[in-house]
Amino acid sequence: MSVRSRDSLGGRAAIAGIGATEFSKDSGRSELKLAVEAVRAALDDAGLAPADVDGMVTFTMDTSPEITVAQAAGIGELGFFSRVHYGGGAACATVLQAAMAVATGVADVVVCYRAFNERSGRRFGSGVQHREPSAEGAALGVNLPSGLLTPASWVAMSAQRYLYEYGLDAEVFGHVAVADRKYAATNPAAYFYGKPITLADHAASRWIVEPLRLLDCCQETDGGQAIVVTSADRARDLRHPPAVIRAAAQGAGRAQEQMTSYYRRDRDLAGLPEMGVVARQLWRTAGLGPADIDTAVLYDHFTPFVLMQLEEFGFCGRGEGGAFMEAGRLPVNTHGGQLGEAYLHGMNGIAEGVRQLRGSSVNQVPGAAHVLVTAGTGVPTSGLVLGAD
Repeated sequence: MSVRSRDSLGGRAAIAGIGATEFSKDSGRSELKLAVEAVRAALDDAGLAPADVDGMVTFTMDTSPEITVAQAAGIGELGFFSRVHYGGGAACATVLQAAMAVATGVADVVVCYRAFNERSGRRFGSGVQHREPSAEGAALGVNLPSGLLTPASWVAMSAQRYLYEYGLDAEVFGHVAVADRKYAATNPAAYFYGKPITLADHAASRWIVEPLRLLDCCQETDGGQAIVVTSADRARDLRHPPAVIRAAAQGAGRAQEQMTSYYRRDRDLAGLPEMGVVARQLWRTAGLGPADIDTAVLYDHFTPFVLMQLEEFGFCGRGEGGAFMEAGRLPVNTHGGQLGEAYLHGMNGIAEGVRQLRGSSVNQVPGAAHVLVTAGTGVPTSGLVLGAD
């Protein structure tokens, strides 16, 4: 495609470092310690020192403030710090904010991070335990009396509509689960290393909320992941080949709610309009299209939303995501995804995109030059197109 970018962000910033803790179910240490370990590992990977950092970006719902992580990691003055809302939808947006800061000269080196004890501590999968009255809680409050209390129950509504709309059975979701666990089985960093599954395993796993089975739902993880962003020029002089940020975008759809956007038009209930907003921006900014992508890291907290993302980005037609995955037309989640490697709210997926461009993934796609990475679905979200230098 020859589409001229309408902005000046693409290509001006790059990811120069990635670092993570181990991924476990019981880290045995605080979330602050996990964050600091990941930040230091990412800086070491880039060949930078804590003193080089002057910006930090993280998520809301994070217990480790930027200034506290900076102090504990030996980072000095900060000229830029920011937090992005909407849980997993923030993952790629942290890199977007870092890239904007670098491209505009607000900061030179920005670290994006996410760390939590999401299995041994606060479990997002447990859903709503207590919620104070607020504008944010109002949409969920409409649905709670109906028994929609957990992320799985919220997604199940959209998944059921998807199956109805396109005349499909729940087994179609199994293609995502099998593909992810196949890659996880060869990834030593993955929690499910050495544990592939079959479609029969998927179909035999217990129901969580119909039409979602256990193997349609991502795991809960303790761990941390950090990403170092700097200018493309500076990154070229560092330890590894840069992963250039060709495009970055955020998106929220009309009538958007957090996981419960049930009052949209019928066809929109079987898709992810917010990811459609991101897709249009990414293709326009990068001057690329689906045919140019060598591998994709698609946010997979629940399998149905992977199929919908493939459709929103134009890799296949509506209702054809399952057949697309079954045919293996595009390597997706080569690290094992959040279903197989770890649930770090998508930050570990960004790291996998970088490894693919460096040529260091354990499931390397030969000649990978363009990688699509997406963040959380069902919420206002974000995405990246990363490219080789």
